[in-house]
Amino acid sequence: MAEIVAKLALEDGTVFTGRGFGAEGETFGEVVFNTSMTGYQEVLTDPSYKGQIVCMTYPHIGNYGITAEDTESQKPHVEGFIVREVSRTPSNFRSQGTLDQYLRQHNLLGLEGIDTRALVRRLRVRGAMTGVLSTRDLDDASLVHKARSSPSLVGRDLVREVIPERPFAWAKGFTSPLVTYLPPHEPRHHVVALDYGMKWNILRCLVQVGCRVTVLPGTATAEDVLAHEPDGIFLSNGPGDPEPLTYAIDTLRRLTETKKPIFGICLGHQLLGLALGGETFKLKFGHRGANQPVLNKCSDRVEITTQNHGFAVRLDKLPADVEVTHVNLNDGTIEGMCHKRLPIFSVQYHPEASAGPHDSGYLFEDFVRMMG
Repeated sequence: MAEIVAKLALEDGTVFTGRGFGAEGETFGEVVFNTSMTGYQEVLTDPSYKGQIVCMTYPHIGNYGITAEDTESQKPHVEGFIVREVSRTPSNFRSQGTLDQYLRQHNLLGLEGIDTRALVRRLRVRGAMTGVLSTRDLDDASLVHKARSSPSLVGRDLVREVIPERPFAWAKGFTSPLVTYLPPHEPRHHVVALDYGMKWNILRCLVQVGCRVTVLPGTATAEDVLAHEPDGIFLSNGPGDPEPLTYAIDTLRRLTETKKPIFGICLGHQLLGLALGGETFKLKFGHRGANQPVLNKCSDRVEITTQNHGFAVRLDKLPADVEVTHVNLNDGTIEGMCHKRLPIFSVQYHPEASAGPHDSGYLFEDFVRMMG
């Protein structure tokens, strides 16, 4: 196969030249990095990455192939994918194809053969930047101009691009005998899950701990949610800036008044913070990976967590009736909170992992106990 030249240009004028894999063409997005050693398929299919070009810091990606069982949504959502070296000969009895084939199938551009360490260092120093990835336009000046003209993630509503079109029920828990970190329970509670771009393993975890789950699009109103008479309400992860999602914030303000148990993850955590009267801000380069240390202030234990977010709730703007429960040990940002009077709690990270450690799976069981 003939080698395809591909280039990545950042808005600060930096250009990286490497080899293209997957599909050919041109794409733009916010360039970010993920520090996980595994889980590239889960990263590709996580709707929270909508609008972003993802660089993996681990140098060898694709070595265990692609397996349908490991997807976290209907299709990939990243805008582009960058690796140091892509493996075209996977070794895994579960593999159903290669990473290169998967990107071609979904018309996604990949870039390999660049110094990913240099790219990540630049993003850490300068912060996440918009970029253009192309196999079509190889003129540096043209690509830099395009990168500078590309829209930022700030102020954009990306949730509407990834939410389901209509409500649906989810009844599937863990199916792999290798996944055992939450013991199965018979359904005892009905949960309405507001989907802002939800990973499927969140739904599996809810079912596993004994929930009957009805999924509603993140645009649903409080009346839509309450019409299902839920025992609890779950708020999912999702992409982008939480502040433009005024419809979701208004819905959550009304739902908090019902005194029903509410559990939020990632974007759901940020939206809950805004609904309770707090503020959010954009992190310099975000937290993305399966090895992020978090202190649980309630137990005084450290949890290693999976994370994927570029925004966070402001500590200095937190309302008096909201208490911080978890803190990021790298930068001190809020990773969890709870209401002092109402049955409401949330975390910024991903307790469902997939891929990642299972230190925080207990939060789903806490949610069930709260409903009980």
